[in-house]
Amino acid sequence: MKRILSLDIGDRRIGVAMSDTLGILATPLTILDRKKDELDVASIIDLVNKHDAGQILAGLPRSLSGGIGQQAEKVLEFVEKLKQQTNVPIELRDERFTTLDAQRLMREAGTKNKRSNIKNKKEKMHDDAAAAAVLLQGYLDEKALERQ
Repeated sequence: MKRILSLDIGDRRIGVAMSDTLGILATPLTILDRKKDELDVASIIDLVNKHDAGQILAGLPRSLSGGIGQQAEKVLEFVEKLKQQTNVPIELRDERFTTLDAQRLMREAGTKNKRSNIKNKKEKMHDDAAAAAVLLQGYLDEKALERQ
């Protein structure tokens, strides 16, 4: 099985996670600071090639009601640009609570500053990659259940 690359696409950063080759475990990989769409797409394609990814999973930030808001529209536009530059299949997945889940998991694991609500840049960046991993892990778990 080829690896799956997961993306948490934001205005300032793109969090990236990767599955293992067995499709069991998702791990935060990196954070891409947003520059221009063309450069961001090229960076993602480089990661796809470097890690031999056979699929891309992109988080779609739906509103709480499930609708498509302004941020989701931006993600859809970006994913369209990415689709034009690669033959790797891209699947969109609802990501409404992935960042909150990632923050909770990191707090529980003791990797976040518990004394302060002020986040530094490194913590925010880690949130993005962790959110991509939470998104991907949910997908991998669903696929494993379907195979049973």
